[in-house]
Amino acid sequence: MKRICAVSVDVDPIRCYYHIHGLGPPPARLSDVIIRRALPRFVELFERRRLPATFFLVGTDLDDEAGRGAAAELAKKGFELGNHSDTHPYEFARLDRGRIHDEIAHAHQKIVAAAGKEAAPVGFRAPGYDVSADALEVLAQLGYRYDSSMFPSPPYWLAKAGVMALMAASGRKSGSVLGDPRALLAPTDPYRPHVRAPWRRGQSPLVELPVAVVPALRLPVIGTSIVLLPTAVRAQMLELMRRRRFFNLELHGIDLADADADGIPAELVARQPDLRRSLEDKLRAFEATLDRLAPEYEFLPLRDVATQVQREGRV
Repeated sequence: MKRICAVSVDVDPIRCYYHIHGLGPPPARLSDVIIRRALPRFVELFERRRLPATFFLVGTDLDDEAGRGAAAELAKKGFELGNHSDTHPYEFARLDRGRIHDEIAHAHQKIVAAAGKEAAPVGFRAPGYDVSADALEVLAQLGYRYDSSMFPSPPYWLAKAGVMALMAASGRKSGSVLGDPRALLAPTDPYRPHVRAPWRRGQSPLVELPVAVVPALRLPVIGTSIVLLPTAVRAQMLELMRRRRFFNLELHGIDLADADADGIPAELVARQPDLRRSLEDKLRAFEATLDRLAPEYEFLPLRDVATQVQREGRV
């Protein structure tokens, strides 16, 4: 039997990265640069390889015609659309239940309005990988089948904490938020979460599909890893991932942004290392990764993986 790989893309707008790095609001001309420039590159890559990916959309990106058209086109091409909240607040897990409901419900409504009822999301990914028990309850009430927010990677969490500390020491405040450290020891395979403790196994009607980490070391295996790590290190990480039955490969829209061609200012490029790699190098790294996975993995959208887990209890 082939292993299962689900490839997903978080289509975070450029303002999220300005917020993370404490740069204030981005230039207005870049408000839709990820959807307008980077998203079509992912679509071309996946269509050419006949890869059924999942795209997690932010609701405010669908407030204009370009965003709604992009969502409709993704659905028309057969891609799964996931919910990534309405405004992408990094403090999502700390919001009260009413605001959490609004963040999920408003994004859901916008995706359905843009792409049709057939494309209604059944999966969610929280901003900053930080999900709460209240969020899981809201998702269950709204009929969602899965969450894919757990990212149990202590090395990633520590690196993020270090960057935020350095920013604070230099007088800049990051808009990012450190998630609950208990999530760092969450299961790395799909599971049903506890209704009051999402990082533990339980009996939630939802299933949790954690983002990929290397066995034992729990190093992150996401788009940033693929783009920035040397070829030999990337190959070793992919080899270690063969120990897992399920590979939840999470990418971000910015992974296929081209700093020069897309007009991204130097102030962000200086702080976002993946933007300092050429688009050609990044595409080459993704192509090589998918070439490595293709012979051994069956590619499925996350909704299909969730269905398997709900039916069988595992992938």
